[in-house]
Amino acid sequence: MAAGAVMPVPEGIGAKVKKALAWSLLNNLLIRLGNFAIGIMIARIVAPEEFGAFAVAITVQAILIALAEMGLSSDLVRNGRIRERAGTATIVALAVSGLLTMCMILTAGPVSASMGAVEARPVLQVMSMTLLISGLSVVPYARLQRDFRQRAMLAIDGISLVVGLLVTVGFVWLGLGAMALALSRVIAQAVVCVMQYGLTRMRPTLAFEPAVARAMLGFGTPIALANVLSWLVMNAGHLVVGRLSGALMLGFYVLAFNISSWPMSALGQAIRAVALPGFSHLGKGHDRSRVLANAVALTWAVSLLIGVLLAVLATGVVSVVYGDRWMAASTALAGLALFGALRIVFDVFATYLIAEGATRSVLVLQVLWLVALLPALAVGVSRHGLAGAGWAQTVVSLIVLLPAYLVALRRAGVLWEPMLSGLTVPLLGAVPAALVGWYVYGVLPEPIVALPAAGFGATATYLLVLGLWLRRKFGALDRRRSGPVPEPAQAQGGARQETATVVLTEPMQTVRERA
Repeated sequence: MAAGAVMPVPEGIGAKVKKALAWSLLNNLLIRLGNFAIGIMIARIVAPEEFGAFAVAITVQAILIALAEMGLSSDLVRNGRIRERAGTATIVALAVSGLLTMCMILTAGPVSASMGAVEARPVLQVMSMTLLISGLSVVPYARLQRDFRQRAMLAIDGISLVVGLLVTVGFVWLGLGAMALALSRVIAQAVVCVMQYGLTRMRPTLAFEPAVARAMLGFGTPIALANVLSWLVMNAGHLVVGRLSGALMLGFYVLAFNISSWPMSALGQAIRAVALPGFSHLGKGHDRSRVLANAVALTWAVSLLIGVLLAVLATGVVSVVYGDRWMAASTALAGLALFGALRIVFDVFATYLIAEGATRSVLVLQVLWLVALLPALAVGVSRHGLAGAGWAQTVVSLIVLLPAYLVALRRAGVLWEPMLSGLTVPLLGAVPAALVGWYVYGVLPEPIVALPAAGFGATATYLLVLGLWLRRKFGALDRRRSGPVPEPAQAQGGARQETATVVLTEPMQTVRERA
């Protein structure tokens, strides 16, 4: 091949990605619905004070698990040669997760006391075992992701959900209270670990190679730190609103933020499950700019529609779903909804940078995001209340983070022109869609009727304007018929973390403990 020539996308990758994405979306939808239903059931059988102790354990675990995996599975997905590097990855993962497990056990008492829930100490100590199991699961999880086996992940997550429910109900019946929830998490995650090894036909191996370990830690440490910062970024609004406006306004803000996270929960997490292996299968000579531009265009087109619907119909969504007493949350939701749409795009950007080995760029972007967001939130809340909190998130994302990501991508060799086209064209459909949704909702008197009617009208308008463009973009994902996905002969460079969940919008869940 001549110097400077662009290689075609590997055969079968487009089809594999689309199939894996479909299974990932189905998995995410079913598991979310299952967790929602189980949450309602748990709320009816567990006392509030007992669930509060469990919530303390979950909060601590969420922070530590972001550090425990250290980006090792992402490094394996990106570089390939998983069986060759499995022994070193397992030793490093167990060393890090084991250290964090001991820290969580030894500090459970002081941490629980500092959070006003002394009774959470034994729950925290039991929950710490999930960190150790997550370390053992790194290698088989990476194998499943690398091979696009989202159908197998659906089976694993479904079984873990059922196991977690049965164990919880059984232990609650035995009178264990909050401990029942912690034990169910540990048992369900152990089941996940065993199933991952079984479905990949692997077994734990231990074989330490110092050079491989150094490369993995060099790649994964920025990702682990970025995950912690990501958790801070996602909770920055909670902290500022709670401090400046009090507990009542914080409750409204948290509800609005949770609603704005619907696109990320439904779409973003499904995309990130296939984005990293998809980008990783592209060699250095492939037209990565075009592949990334198509992925971003489709992601943005879908997430923007959802964000516009939530923003324009914020009052209707809050009123119909949660009731009029929560209506104050709609003032924050308008801005947060657009932020929620941008989060998914940032997820794709971060995943691509990770695939390129630019994990330090991801960490720097996360630091920049937090530094810019805190003062913006303070000013927004002080001057405009909940509305200011919501729009501060969107303004910082557009003015600070989006340009910063584009600069980082340009440094990674990505051309801006196709990227900007994919980001701007969906806006042509978003404006008339927003106007139609706003008009229909205002005309019809009953919110329960006006909300779906406005949503349908806005969506139809959006698809009418962008239908042909969307068809071309979806067609661009289709490459030649399936062919084997080659395993790289050698590692393709540095280190890198999991999909996009890193610096972008929320800490990454590598081991997917959704029990």
